[in-house]
Amino acid sequence: MSTAPQVKAPMDEFNPFQAMAQRFDVAADALGLDEGVREVLRTPDKELTVAIPVTMDNGKLKVFTGYRVQHNFSRGPCKGGIRYAPDVHLDEVRALAAWMTWKCSVVDVPFGGGKGGVICDPRQLSKGELERITRRYTTGIMDILGSDRDVPAPDVNTNEQTMAWLMDTWSMHVRRTDTAIVTGKPLALGGSKGRTEATGRGVMIVTREALKKLGIRPENTRVVVQGSGNVGGIGAMLLAREGMKIVSISDIYGAIYNEKGLDIPDVLAYLKQNKKLEGYTKAQHIPSAAQLELDCDVLVPAATENQLTSKNAERIKAKLIVEGANGPTTVLADQILERRGVMVVPDILANAGGVTVSYFEWVQDRAGYFWTEEVVNSRLEQVMTTSFAAVEETARKHNTSLRIGAYILAVGRVANVYQMRGTYA
Repeated sequence: MSTAPQVKAPMDEFNPFQAMAQRFDVAADALGLDEGVREVLRTPDKELTVAIPVTMDNGKLKVFTGYRVQHNFSRGPCKGGIRYAPDVHLDEVRALAAWMTWKCSVVDVPFGGGKGGVICDPRQLSKGELERITRRYTTGIMDILGSDRDVPAPDVNTNEQTMAWLMDTWSMHVRRTDTAIVTGKPLALGGSKGRTEATGRGVMIVTREALKKLGIRPENTRVVVQGSGNVGGIGAMLLAREGMKIVSISDIYGAIYNEKGLDIPDVLAYLKQNKKLEGYTKAQHIPSAAQLELDCDVLVPAATENQLTSKNAERIKAKLIVEGANGPTTVLADQILERRGVMVVPDILANAGGVTVSYFEWVQDRAGYFWTEEVVNSRLEQVMTTSFAAVEETARKHNTSLRIGAYILAVGRVANVYQMRGTYA
């Protein structure tokens, strides 16, 4: 158990930007950063809010709100996804952009952090409406985009089709095609093999590395996965292939549980056909909140922020938590879990497989030369295992949790580059 200074509880436990800033401050203290450098690294470089007027299918005009936050350019172009959700807000986008800065730094790829979001409910929108929202949003933010400036990617409720629309809109405006303007694209438009599975594969790799540290063999491991999308679903499938028993998985409507283990390919096939887990007959259906408190060895929260909080952290039974989602654990929950001796592999390391292969895609697009899936997966394996070892070593050196170790490593790298470059005046 760490004896390092604890992060002070934020004024609002559920404000993701405050949580990021508090953890940043602990890392900055450990690094001895002066207040001026802290202020620079804590503050987003640029924030853009745009109105998105769209003609709906019924002929009526509706205005949506979109955001793009560029947190830091010190190590390279900003990089980060675009999410569509009814609860998107600016503080969330700010936090996600900052997490992208630290995430890129943890895995040592030459990007800064960015993030975007549009306030809408994609489940209530047609494909045509989503396309019009995407194209108008792209037009609104395109002055700050570019393959050497800011490179978006898919996130919650967006996908490779969204990125194809974004790339086409940007390319039509500038009168040239630049496939490196986005990542997470279809293969036919310059996407990378292995990209869809990358975040889930990264989760699997760091889970395997953390289990080695805990002395737990994969075949003796029971896993609960919150979520069933590209991160949760693919992560569960890859963890099962490693010999682990997946006892529970969930979607936005609820969770399923089978103490003997789920047949993950069968579950995912059912989900693909029926769009929800409701009605699946080979497992017990349980509430989403109860899923997090199941008896297991590994818990993978791979859904949204603020799932592990001061209200449920005492009842978490997992020995290891691997954060497939961004910001699933609040600061107060972190303190409780650390006191209880639960190992947490933080989001800025655990789900960095996605941005790592996004970097590989960007490199391939700029070179015009594409790699095999075996090469992509091999290079991802190398990056994730090396990064886990670096975070673990940093945490051990500073006697901190893995999360604070990851922040110290990430913030230190960005601060070092910033100090070498100096301040332009």
